[in-house]
Amino acid sequence: MQPRADTAATVFLVADDGSELVVGRVGARADLAVVDTLARIALAARRCGCAIRVRDASDELRGLVALAGLAGVLALEPHREAELGEQVGIEEVVEPGDAAV
Repeated sequence: MQPRADTAATVFLVADDGSELVVGRVGARADLAVVDTLARIALAARRCGCAIRVRDASDELRGLVALAGLAGVLALEPHREAELGEQVGIEEVVEPGDAAV
């Protein structure tokens, strides 16, 4: 299942310890200005010893990143298939103190 056209990609800052922080969202309509901004964020993150990851990137954004020659610099995660009963884009939330299953 491909992400819907109106689904925004999510940009995560990834620290050395593997923790992730949501930096922002990229709208469904991508252009080279978006690719430029992502490249600048990736450069700033790398200078701080971190990296960025982009989840749920549209095919349009993927194409522009490849066209700009930045596929090796910007980590665009592959599209993921929804499991049975799961909606793409819905993350499971675990509260502190929840019992392990």
